[in-house]
Amino acid sequence: MRFVVKKFGGTSVGNIDRILEVAKKIAAARSHGEKVVVVVSAMAGDTDRLVKLGTQVSENPDEREFDLLLSTGEMVSSALLAIALNDMGYAAESFTGRQVGILTDSVHTKARIRKIDGERIFQALDQGKIAVVAGFQGINEREDMTTLGRGGSDTTAVALAAALSAEVCEIYTDVDGVYTADPNLVPDARRLRKISYDEMLEMASLGAKVLQTRSVEVAKIYHVPVLVKSTFQEGEGTLVTSEDAELEKVVVSGLTLDKNQARITVLGVPDRPGLAAKIFGRVSDAHIVVDMIVQNVSEQELTDISFTVARGDGKKAFALVEEVLPEIGAHAVKLDAKIAKVSIIGAGMRSHSGIATSMFAGLARENINILMISTSEIKISCVIDEKYGELAIRTLHDAFGLGNPRDDELAER
Repeated sequence: MRFVVKKFGGTSVGNIDRILEVAKKIAAARSHGEKVVVVVSAMAGDTDRLVKLGTQVSENPDEREFDLLLSTGEMVSSALLAIALNDMGYAAESFTGRQVGILTDSVHTKARIRKIDGERIFQALDQGKIAVVAGFQGINEREDMTTLGRGGSDTTAVALAAALSAEVCEIYTDVDGVYTADPNLVPDARRLRKISYDEMLEMASLGAKVLQTRSVEVAKIYHVPVLVKSTFQEGEGTLVTSEDAELEKVVVSGLTLDKNQARITVLGVPDRPGLAAKIFGRVSDAHIVVDMIVQNVSEQELTDISFTVARGDGKKAFALVEEVLPEIGAHAVKLDAKIAKVSIIGAGMRSHSGIATSMFAGLARENINILMISTSEIKISCVIDEKYGELAIRTLHDAFGLGNPRDDELAER
């Protein structure tokens, strides 16, 4: 019997009618002989509603209590789906993260999974039941409820697939796969048939909203094949898997545009060892993730350091750096929240030259100024003014010919 973990996002379970449709899809899989574990997000809009309730009570809610509040959204959708399946004659049982033994660290609102027991899921499956698990949540060593951050249900699903040795983790969402770029921004964006873990990890971390970054990390570590499909239409979807010779042939697989960016610039930092560590130590202690870092060439024994963080963390990071200015003897700190990051990603970039030149030339043709540059083996990112973001991604999509079908896709047709 094929063993599959299926995850359905908030849009997929957005209302009662959609929950009933998801129940039919799961029932059909069960009827075809699949052993199924289902992970669900909160109904569309529920998490935002709970956040609003919490912040109406307090501008800075206690994070332990906030996690308990936010976790209720997934409990509602998992219970409703199990009720629907039982009503259709398919034995199902819903579980919270606590009940299936998802143990996390104690970083509330951004917890990381340490281990999964899974005993109650195996018991349910042995009894012929469909296990429906509330995503996004777990418990720490004190048995306090924790949440995994936005999109955390993806991580729940992939981690369960790894812990339970499922054959595949299917992620059902409102898009039919992973595209070369956001189709809402680039009309001729093309669905990819297959993408490597590394490419998907870069795309997710650079702003693509199809999969949560940590879910791809877990999939790569434990070699879990992830199939991204649409809840609302039939199709093959996109398989996220290990890199192979076919994927290595593709120089650029996709582009991303991330407007959720803010840039902090520390001016007049004395050029002495240890000062950068003090700046970033203060930021990291607040669990703020730093993305790009650029340090200017030292002049008159002073330098400027710029770094980017998620826009929601911008003001907090600015305040933290401002506090440390007297300690390090820097002149000032600036915050710029009107930036965006455009990136190109491709496994084939490891063995092809001239990719950066083509990217910079494409932006230059549209007079788009580059503020910061970051590279890895398989990606190049440029920070630009936010107002040029959509123009930049359309320009680069055309420059790299991503709207044209690849040879392997043409052969399939």
